[in-house]
Amino acid sequence: MKLEEELGKFLIENKLTIATAESCTGGLLSSKLTDVSGSSAYVKLNFVTYANEAKHDILGVSWDILNTKGAVSEECAEAMANGLYEKTGCDIALCTTGIAGPDGGTKEKPVGLVFISVRYKSTVTVKEVRLASNIERVKMKDEFANQALKLALSIVKENRLC
Repeated sequence: MKLEEELGKFLIENKLTIATAESCTGGLLSSKLTDVSGSSAYVKLNFVTYANEAKHDILGVSWDILNTKGAVSEECAEAMANGLYEKTGCDIALCTTGIAGPDGGTKEKPVGLVFISVRYKSTVTVKEVRLASNIERVKMKDEFANQALKLALSIVKENRLC
């Protein structure tokens, strides 16, 4: 069973909703979730907040975070999840922000870096994932989306969402 199918099954069984806010995955995470038949029962709303202005205007990420920590940071990922949760009223907010390359990146924030955040009620979990910088962009985005699904699923399996 695919990750998105397993997560969808859990959401349906527990009558929970999910929303996404994506930057580096550009809607791929949303696409994976909605590839599952019946996903309209649990997918509440999805945003692609690629630009900093979108992160600020739609999700309420502060300019202070964006200007001092950057869009690709634990702080931004956490703020995205909090903003998405508040804006949509979803049960689970799932967000991605990272650098898919092949251009961009620095020594501190290289290509292949993604921060994934999941919020449920008052708890936000942020996970930093670093992939090899030489992975093709399309494959990088796919792996970022899969890592996001894995994080959401692992939280579910730990019964933190039950």
